[in-house]
Formats: sequence, C-alpha cells, structure tokens
Amino acid sequence: MLGMKVRNAQIRWEQRLQNPLLALAVAFAVAYAVPIMTPGAPSWLHGACTGVEWLVWAAFAVDYTVRLSLAPAKWEFVRRHPLDLCAVLLPLIQPLRLLRLVSTVLLAGRRARMAPQITLTTYVGGSVVGLMMFGSLAVLRVERDAPEGNIKTLGDAVWWSFTTMTTVGYGDLAPTTGLGRLLAVGLMISGIALLGVVTANIAAWFISRFERDDAMERRQTELLEALTAEVRVLRSEVARLSAGTAPDGPGAAEAGTAPDEADAPGRSGVPVQGPGG
Repeated sequence: MLGMKVRNAQIRWEQRLQNPLLALAVAFAVAYAVPIMTPGAPSWLHGACTGVEWLVWAAFAVDYTVRLSLAPAKWEFVRRHPLDLCAVLLPLIQPLRLLRLVSTVLLAGRRARMAPQITLTTYVGGSVVGLMMFGSLAVLRVERDAPEGNIKTLGDAVWWSFTTMTTVGYGDLAPTTGLGRLLAVGLMISGIALLGVVTANIAAWFISRFERDDAMERRQTELLEALTAEVRVLRSEVARLSAGTAPDGPGAAEAGTAPDEADAPGRSGVPVQGPGG
C-alpha cells in the first residue's frame, strides 16, 4: 500500500513538472544557440545565456533528485534513466551539455510508449529534427576554430548532421577534432535508432490498420452467415406450414359446399313434391 502511494506521488510529480521542464528546454535551446549563432555578440548576452544554462541544469538536478527520492526502487530508477544522471553529473563538458536537452525531450515523451502510433511517430520525428539541429550547433562550436576543420558555417554543419544521422556520409565534410568525432558517433547511433523507431511505428500503424480491416471483414462475414442461416430456417418453416395446410384446404371446401347443395332447394322457395303429388 505504501509503495503504491509513493508510486502515485512520483507520477503526479512527473505530470506536474512535464510542461515547465519542457519550457525550460526551449529556454536552454535558445541560450545554447545564441552564442554559437552570434559569436560577436556582447559579453553580457553570452553571460545571460550561460546563466540560463545553469538555471536549466539546476532545475534538472532538482527534478532528478525528487524523482529519485520518490522512486520505490532507487537502483532500478538510476539504471533506467542514465541520460538524466549524466545530464546532472556532467554539466561542465561542453558537448555533453546537450544531454540536458535530450533528457528533457525524453521527459516530454516519457509516456510515449502508451501513445497512439501516429503520436509516437510525430514525437520521434521531432526528436530527430531536434538532435540534428543541436548536433549541428555543437559540431560547429567545436570545429569552427579548428585549424584543419572544414565545418565553418551553420549550413555546413546542418548538411554534415543530416548526412551523418541518415548514415549517408558523403565525406565532403567531416570533423577533425576528438570532440567533433565523438559528436559524430553520437549522431550516427541516435540517427539509426530514431529513424528505425519511425520506420517501425509506421509499419506497425499499417499492420494495425490491416488487422482492423480484416477483423471488420470477419465480422461482416459472420453476420452474413448468421442471416443466411436465419433465412434458411424461415424457408423451411414456411415450407412445413404450407405442407401442413395443403390437405385441409380441399376437404374443408367440400365439407362446406355439401350442406349448401342439400339445402339449396329449400332456400330457393320451391316446394318439394312427394311421389304422389
């Protein structure tokens, strides 16, 4: 009973914090993108963006701590939420700061497995776009100042992220630093996983539609068979009733006309004379 109450408290906490943390994720996205998009911006703007990033990290840390305290099985919770733990413990490593955004995306879709196929596909598709865009920003931040780097603009970074996540890999653009290559590995793995989920859910949606159509056809066939059986029974009943009333019809007619013929002279008013008359 106590475990059920704790579990309900954890669910209520996650539901209440879902929308606020999603809003913080948007703020984090803007704060992360602005210094990269505008490297020549005033220092106060860069400082404000850094402050927003730390505020988002603190919110994630509080959320993770509360969820861990409310979880009935602590180690099971830690094992099932590794990205959340990394987002809290590794805030100072620049590329891994994206894990805070990823953890918020996962938070927003925590119950996606219970959603319909179309909703889940839309969620995963949005995650693909988000990872591609912020992977582009991260690799641009790392590779822009690299001596041998060839990813110098946002357009180059987006093109590289797209070809990397789709595993096409033209090779015209490639990271040259260690952190850039680490980001490339992450994009490759996440791209394969997320695109596989999209494909699998689209296929599952088509299969479910086909199964519903087959079930409807089976129900219609069963209904037609039942109606056919009822019509067959009604026909046999009509035939039985017709066969049972056919002998009584002529006999009833003869029995009805014989007295009429016998009484016909009397009814006509002509006197009946005897032999002597």
